[in-house]
Amino acid sequence: MTMLTARALPGLPEITAGTDLGELIVASGIPLADGDIVVVAHKAVSKAQGRTVDLGQVSPGQQAVELGREHGHDPRAVQVVLDESAELLRAERGVLICRTRHGLVCANAGVDLSNATASGTVVLLPLDPDRSARELRARLRELTSHAPAVLISDSFGRAWRHGQCDVAIGLAGLGPLEDWRGRHDRLGREMRATWIAVADELAGAADLVRTKTSGEPVVVISGLERHVTAADGPGAVALIRPVEEDLFR
Repeated sequence: MTMLTARALPGLPEITAGTDLGELIVASGIPLADGDIVVVAHKAVSKAQGRTVDLGQVSPGQQAVELGREHGHDPRAVQVVLDESAELLRAERGVLICRTRHGLVCANAGVDLSNATASGTVVLLPLDPDRSARELRARLRELTSHAPAVLISDSFGRAWRHGQCDVAIGLAGLGPLEDWRGRHDRLGREMRATWIAVADELAGAADLVRTKTSGEPVVVISGLERHVTAADGPGAVALIRPVEEDLFR
């Protein structure tokens, strides 16, 4: 029997540009093992990297002004969304669906006002979430002599369902997918579509033990050592469906 435990790290201080996340995690006193998975909300990573924008310094262009007027958004925030987007896929019902430079398809290119450091500030996604996960894993190894997997998460909507859940946008030391295609079920029938998004399921599990306003951006998951790898692996980019396979285009 597999037992899964997820523990949010309480009492972390406000994260600002230059914060050493690895040092902060270790200073919390929670023991880390090589088979653990450290899940970090992307805003903690973004803030530490200085990936925030003061809207007072943004001059919106004509497209941003028009989109802001049509959808009820601050045109300065819309301009930041456009700057962070490789492609604006759809603007509807007050939501801008964008493809980011990372290849992620999400609302507002991941630009978010909630839990920002100050009023009038927006938080952006990390420039390279997989690299950020690798760097944090290396830092934890340096500080503790252990190398838990590191997963960076963000909340995404789903095309077929209401609500949001966290998914992996950055990853190091974890197999992102478990492929059961070609195996057989208990009745001997070949499975043709079973491809488990392990990293996304772990991101969702971590989100269940913290709240959006708790100030607990880090969760440590134990019990799934079989998915943790010594090598950093392909990262969360392996979860992104190629454009040519996008059924919604």
